[in-house]
Amino acid sequence: MNAKTADKIATGVIYCLVGIVVLILVFLIGFILWTGLPYVSWDFLTGSANAMGGSGGIGDQLFNSFYLLLLTLLISFPIALGAAIYLSEYAKQNWFTDLIRITIEVLSSLPSVVVGLFGFLLFVIQFKLGFSIISGAIALTFFNLPILTRNIENSLQDVPNLQREAGMSLGLSKWRTVIKVVLPVALPGILTGIILSAGRVFGEAAALIYTAGQSSPSINYGDWNPLNPTSPLNIFRPAETLAVHIWKINSEGVMPNANQISAGTSAVLIIAILLFNFLARWLGGRLYRRITASK
Repeated sequence: MNAKTADKIATGVIYCLVGIVVLILVFLIGFILWTGLPYVSWDFLTGSANAMGGSGGIGDQLFNSFYLLLLTLLISFPIALGAAIYLSEYAKQNWFTDLIRITIEVLSSLPSVVVGLFGFLLFVIQFKLGFSIISGAIALTFFNLPILTRNIENSLQDVPNLQREAGMSLGLSKWRTVIKVVLPVALPGILTGIILSAGRVFGEAAALIYTAGQSSPSINYGDWNPLNPTSPLNIFRPAETLAVHIWKINSEGVMPNANQISAGTSAVLIIAILLFNFLARWLGGRLYRRITASK
C-alpha cells in the first residue's frame, strides 16, 4: 500500500468516526427535544410543581437552577481567576507547581456524587447549614473550580509573550501588565470557559441532591427580602433544580404523568445548556474580533 492510499484510508476512517459522533449527538439531542417540546408551554415554565396532582410546572426549579448557577460563579470565579493567574504568570516550574496541577486534575476527575457527599458531611452536617442553596453553591464550587481554573489558565497561556514584553517595555510592573495587557487579550477565552463551565454546573444533579435538597418550598416572588424564609433570594432555603427535579419525579413514581413532565423538563434543560454553548461561541468570537480588530 502506497502512502497516498494509506492517507486516503486514514482520512476516510477519521471522517467516519466524526460522523458517528455527530450522529449520536444529533440523535440524543433530537430525541430529547422531540419527546419533550410538546409538553413545554408558558404555564409549564412559570407554574409550580404539584407532585400529588400530577400537574403544574417547573417555574421554581428553573429559578433555583439559575440562582444556584449565579451564586456558584460568584464564589468560584474570583478563586479560579487568582489561581490561574498565579499558575500562568507567577508560578515557577518546580515540584510544588506540578503538585498543584496534579491536585487540580484529581479534583476535576472526582465523581459529582463524591463531591455531594463531601458537601453533605461538611456543610449540611458539620457547619449546620442544612439543605440549602448556599450548601449547594459551595459544593458546586468544589465541582466547578478545577475546570474553571484550567480553562482560565489555558486562556492566559495562549496570550503571546510579545504582549507581556511590550507591557514591560513600557515600564509597567508585572502585575499591571497582567491586569492591563494579558487579561484583556485573554478575555474571550476566559468568557468562553466561564459559560461552558456554567452549562456543566447548570445540569448537575448528584452533588445537589445531598446539599441543596430535593424539595422546593413555596416561594413568594413578591418578597425580595433575602432574610425572609419565602423570599426567592434567601440562600438558606432548600432548592430543587431542574436536574434534581427530573431525578426525583422518576425515582419517586408518585406523579401520574411523570414521563411527560420529565420529558418537558429535560427539553428545557437541554435548550438552556445549548444556549450556554452558543452564547459562549458567539460572545467569545465577538470579543476576540473587537479586541484584535479582526473581521
